[in-house]
Amino acid sequence: MIWNPEMECMPIGERRALQFYRLRNAIRRAYEKIPCYRKKFDEYGIKPYDIKHLSDISQLPFTTKDDLRQNYPFGMFAVPMKQIVRVHSSSGTTGKPVVVGYTKEDIDIWAETMARTICCGGGTSDDIIQIAYGYGLFTGGLGVHYGAEKVGATVVPISGGNTNRQVMIMQDFQVTMLACTPSYSLYIAEVMEEMGVDPASLKLRAGIFGAEPWSDQMRKEIEKRLKCKAIDIYGLSEIIGPGVASECEEQNCLHVFDDHFYPEIINPATGAPLPPGEKGELVFTCLTKAAFPVIRFRTRDLSCLHAEPCPCGRTHIRMERITGRTDDMLIIRGVNVFPSQIEEVLFQTQGVEPHYLIIVDKRGALDELTVQVEVEEKIFSDEVRRLEELQDRIQKQIESILGIGARIQLVEPKTIERSMGKAKRVLDRRLQNGA
Repeated sequence: MIWNPEMECMPIGERRALQFYRLRNAIRRAYEKIPCYRKKFDEYGIKPYDIKHLSDISQLPFTTKDDLRQNYPFGMFAVPMKQIVRVHSSSGTTGKPVVVGYTKEDIDIWAETMARTICCGGGTSDDIIQIAYGYGLFTGGLGVHYGAEKVGATVVPISGGNTNRQVMIMQDFQVTMLACTPSYSLYIAEVMEEMGVDPASLKLRAGIFGAEPWSDQMRKEIEKRLKCKAIDIYGLSEIIGPGVASECEEQNCLHVFDDHFYPEIINPATGAPLPPGEKGELVFTCLTKAAFPVIRFRTRDLSCLHAEPCPCGRTHIRMERITGRTDDMLIIRGVNVFPSQIEEVLFQTQGVEPHYLIIVDKRGALDELTVQVEVEEKIFSDEVRRLEELQDRIQKQIESILGIGARIQLVEPKTIERSMGKAKRVLDRRLQNGA
């Protein structure tokens, strides 16, 4: 099912014209209403009427998370507070939180794009959707909630945590779709196994998972253990929350709802635009948001755009799944290392559980990489020789992918901390060790 065929299947030429019309309005609104943008545009010597083609967007300055923090809490709002009907915010664990605002019309757009997302995952008004994303200032829970209600599905707003109860609800309410982070879905699968619940006995047929990077191998693991189709969804609070892009049932990259959010790929080092097919940093411009019209926001997420049509009939440009972030890239002994590269190896290895922790230390002048990974119960209790063989195999595979060695620590099942939201995969202790 396609929620809005008129917009989602629009011929490319018509969409380009619509995007340009909306872009000019968004730029004008930002320039006139937000001092930060007026200052930036003036510094660049550019006025809104200088943008005469869609490609001229590359002349505009970027917006960064620092810009949003420096204007905390409401300095990036383009409408008076009395028109703001909702605020969300980041956690602020690495600095001042980023506060985003929504008018009533913005909330309607959000519900529309989340309705598209749910339909991309095969959802209809017949579905019962369990939302295990957190509710509150985090955008995950409420974003999916409004979209599910717009579709007409039955919403189970359980939020994260209390995993035994999650499983019980899935059984008793005959839940057909699950929405949460991919790492939490695996934890739900683990608890389900402990409770002796066979996933095949449930009605669950699809999950819409996002809010953290995950690999194709992790998708296979989720689909095997939960016996459902795992759909990758994408969003970020600075743009609108979940509902920016979604895979359809073809599972062939994510459709960016580019009539509302205009995507670009840039070289993260130079800021230069890159053509479709080349990997780089994702940049988004909000074309329709009234309260928070972000222009060229640097997401730090790494992806690649594809313009070819999708067999599903949607004509949106598509983005590849996020493989990492420019700011979670680790540089170890001069080598760029992304956690997703290590995850890819682990999830292809028989005998290990889908739970791991990457630890980086400094020993003298040398960076040291350690990967803790849980092994299956039956392997852990096996003879030492088999454990050593497994350890050696992982070590060689990681070295062949990264080009540097890593120490592998096999640990007992259920010893690595589980997360109800975004999983913590990296512990970089170099700074605390005085590096």
